[in-house]
Amino acid sequence: MNTRHDSQVPDSPQRIITPSEPWRMQAEDWNQRYATDEFIWSVNPNCFLQQHAEELTPGRALDMAAGECRNAVWLASQGWSVEAVDFAQQALQKGWRLAQSNGVAERIRLLAADLNDFIPTEQGFDLVTLIYLQLPWDELAPIIQRAARAVAPGGTLLLIAHHTLNLTHGYGGPRHAEVLYSAEQVVTLLAPELLIERAEQLQRPVITVDGTRHAIDCLVRAKRI
Repeated sequence: MNTRHDSQVPDSPQRIITPSEPWRMQAEDWNQRYATDEFIWSVNPNCFLQQHAEELTPGRALDMAAGECRNAVWLASQGWSVEAVDFAQQALQKGWRLAQSNGVAERIRLLAADLNDFIPTEQGFDLVTLIYLQLPWDELAPIIQRAARAVAPGGTLLLIAHHTLNLTHGYGGPRHAEVLYSAEQVVTLLAPELLIERAEQLQRPVITVDGTRHAIDCLVRAKRI
């Protein structure tokens, strides 16, 4: 795959953010957060992604809400050709540096786009990932459905997110219940389109200065037959 870094974001009406909806962060909010030389997340892949993707034969992958591209870079290092999509230019720029430093830039295409408007190629990817995309359900549901349609025959969709229970029983993650959800909710959207292989609640260890804490995640793995 030829290396390409696209910066054009599809035109879309501006959504007005009000103080009553602090969870609806726009691209400029994330760009400000990512505007540092340091990576704000780990440069290592998500542990559950690593566990599940290692079982798959590398092909073409789509990483939606890629952020600083830690997962996309790891997938590329495993032989995948990856399209990494995020609406924060600052995050993608850091992801590009990470890809270059890991020697996998030729395997990654970076695309700046808002997932509310982004329409991936139908049945075009052997692996589609949605990792910690935390949006209100009315926004999230159509994105998940488009992600499902992007899975090629024999391909896999892998979704990992902060679980609803993480707010009260887990560590870290968003502090707004409106953007948290469960595997069961995701399954209701995918079941007509894909075969559900895994749908579960998991504990993820988080190393802190006070010792190991545990976050509560939901994971859904589905396949197109």
